[in-house]
Amino acid sequence: MDFAAEFHAQNQGFADLIFGSDLATPVPTCPGWTLKQLFRHVGGGNRWAAQIVSDRLQEALAHADTRDGRAPSELDEARTWFHGATGLLVDAVADAGAHTAVWTFTGPRPASWWLRRRVHEVLVHRADAAIAVGAEFTVRPELAADCLTEWFELVVPRMPDLGGKSLHLHATDEGLGQAGEWTIADGELTHSHGKGDVAVRGPATDLLLVITRRRAVGETAVEVFGDDAVLQTWLDGTGF
Repeated sequence: MDFAAEFHAQNQGFADLIFGSDLATPVPTCPGWTLKQLFRHVGGGNRWAAQIVSDRLQEALAHADTRDGRAPSELDEARTWFHGATGLLVDAVADAGAHTAVWTFTGPRPASWWLRRRVHEVLVHRADAAIAVGAEFTVRPELAADCLTEWFELVVPRMPDLGGKSLHLHATDEGLGQAGEWTIADGELTHSHGKGDVAVRGPATDLLLVITRRRAVGETAVEVFGDDAVLQTWLDGTGF
């Protein structure tokens, strides 16, 4: 997957929603936030990641120390500030080299790790913006599936015990194969077809919205089979 191209596309889609709407609009999936706070969070996060890569940092960077990390108050300048952050990260990865190790919150990783991470971060926040303004939200199945995979990779090691139970997800989109199957059991993630104490089935985009707590199961085409308390335990434990 071309994550540089995806990063540009997701940021453009996010910006189209944000700057085409009233920035005072509340974002229900980010309680207490408005669209203004949401775009500042995304733009600042993109610049933060870009600086980590461009400076080849090996230690954490305080968000307050991000160069030009605060959005201007004037709307046109804020739009320019937001779009400028996209190129900063793409260029930083190209200049540093995709395989150059830099700091991440999961330990040292190749610089390209940040492109994938920020693609998915912006993608989920695009869903937040779409929900806030009542717009349609669509994602290519393979990108939604990769976003789910990365989310599981990040949170499974930090998840509370599921009480010995297992969770299985199956994306119903054609062509995904094992990339659209996830089993979480005994604190481990595998891409395998099998049975879990609870099975969650539906389009990859809907699965993503449910697992990231952007939509309730009943608001999507997702079906749940088995012990739905296991799914609820998972969701309750990932309320970041």
